[in-house]
Amino acid sequence: MIAALALVAAVLVQVMLVNRLPLPMGAPDVVLLTVIGLALTRGPVAGAVLGFCGGLAADVIPPTAHVVGQYAFVYALIGFLAGRGIGGMVPTVIVCVLAAPPLAAAVGGLIGDSRVTLEAMAEVMPVTAVYTLLLAPVVVWLTTRGNRRYAS
Repeated sequence: MIAALALVAAVLVQVMLVNRLPLPMGAPDVVLLTVIGLALTRGPVAGAVLGFCGGLAADVIPPTAHVVGQYAFVYALIGFLAGRGIGGMVPTVIVCVLAAPPLAAAVGGLIGDSRVTLEAMAEVMPVTAVYTLLLAPVVVWLTTRGNRRYAS
């Protein structure tokens, strides 16, 4: 129940606050960080389910300019990966944050999204990854506090 509330809060914060910030060329992905944090404490299966639910919520809440299910698929994979862990909390967060944008672009390219170009990826992905990594300590701490599955 708490995980569902955290995902709803993350989606609302993303849509109502973060996406409205006047940041150049992108914004941090609060929903992705919430999925990663929840998956770190709950394991790969729960991480995949939470990732799917968080991604589906991000897919259907306006403004959307992509196929419904694209982020549900990507966040489910990232949730599973984060739940498995990669040698500690910090490396897991970094790998997942860096893997999500290219994975989303690859899925978009496979389904024929015309917005996926090399130029767009080269401009937006690095900036979005940096913004997301800068916000990661706060969001991951909020979603993992109280649960000591990761002691690193």
